[in-house]
Amino acid sequence: MPKIIEGQFDASGLKVAVVVSRFNSFISERLLDGALDALLRHGAEEKQIQVYRVPGTFEIPALVSRLAASKRFDAVICLGVLIRGGTAHFDLIAAEVFKGVASVSMTHEVAIGMGVITAESIEQAIERGGSKMGNKGFEAAQAAIEMASLYRSM
Repeated sequence: MPKIIEGQFDASGLKVAVVVSRFNSFISERLLDGALDALLRHGAEEKQIQVYRVPGTFEIPALVSRLAASKRFDAVICLGVLIRGGTAHFDLIAAEVFKGVASVSMTHEVAIGMGVITAESIEQAIERGGSKMGNKGFEAAQAAIEMASLYRSM
């Protein structure tokens, strides 16, 4: 039987940064509520959590990169909302945000939780922000907790 190593859902002792976009705040604030709920339910201490607000999702990767490089955090959670409009803007921004955050996750020793919603409509975004489809902020925080735990076990 191989040895199986996996992360735990234990946020106790973790220092966490949450980066949240102000654009589409009627949904991103629900994502933030979900992320904070997950962190606290899993043992994080409020004083170990810092919330950073950026103008839009495009600005998330730059701040995440600086936070990761600071080596002050065990995990960084990214939260934002992109809703498709009538131009190519959605596709361009979404691609850059995801590539930027992925690059940070591969070059820095910090767990990343990706809770940026890409939705075809406002209704779909609302569903992912805490109704029918769950809360993607909560899920992003859980992923960050699990990965931080896994990184600590290595």
